[in-house]
Amino acid sequence: MSADDLSFLAGALPAPLRQDRIVSIVEGAPGLVRTAALAAALGTSEVTVRQDLATLELEARIRRVRGGAVRLGVTSGERPLEETAVEHQVEKAAIGRAAADLVRSGQCVVLDVGTTPAAVATALVARADLADLTIVTNSLTTALTLEPAVPRFTVVVTGGTLRPLQHSLVAPFMGAVLPAIAADVAFIGGTGLDVEHGLTNVNLPETEAKRMLAATARRTVVVADGSKFGRVHLGVVRPLQDIDVVVTAGTTADAVAPIRAAGVRVVVADGDGTAAPDGRKATA
Repeated sequence: MSADDLSFLAGALPAPLRQDRIVSIVEGAPGLVRTAALAAALGTSEVTVRQDLATLELEARIRRVRGGAVRLGVTSGERPLEETAVEHQVEKAAIGRAAADLVRSGQCVVLDVGTTPAAVATALVARADLADLTIVTNSLTTALTLEPAVPRFTVVVTGGTLRPLQHSLVAPFMGAVLPAIAADVAFIGGTGLDVEHGLTNVNLPETEAKRMLAATARRTVVVADGSKFGRVHLGVVRPLQDIDVVVTAGTTADAVAPIRAAGVRVVVADGDGTAAPDGRKATA
């Protein structure tokens, strides 16, 4: 039987059997399974797959995220990029613009994996005054975001092993590129930020990659919305004494105060991405 025949039979499946097949595919995947991939595997339309995903989510069999679905267990720890991308969007955009304001033409910039560093990438592309910028990233999503600015920007992707959940590149082989780079500033994200532990992250392979990225740069700028303050997760990315600037938004004076008291400069971005009255501009 040909592949086309199998595709036809999958598409002809009754809805309950088709939905069982979707659950099987999603549960067997390491991270996000895209709607288009499910449609291709089942030989049906993306509209039908979306209807099936809506039903399966109501039945608590999978979790829908933007672009597809993930297994339920994913949400207990690290979450897919597509899920976190829709959270705190206004704050992340403001952080991105304020962080991009720290960059000058001719610099080498390192951008970490994550939705907030991706917002920095978007803001850098929007800055028409920037030229001759070299940007190093281990994020495939961020590299594609930066692509419209080529050749104004030179975009270097680190290489490494692909993690589908974040569309990131991690060790091994990531270390083949980074030791050859002396960057001006690294913009690093994480899942937690507090005085005792500094910047932390929920996933250890990502944590190691973040450490390597930060080590290439003269200055480390943490980009984190207010929901990350006071949280501590498994992997320590960077102790507070090794962080030069924190750019944030959507936080409170009480949350920021301990970080400032520890000697770290904090830039609090308002809605248009500029430093709020209780924030201070920094030079990266």
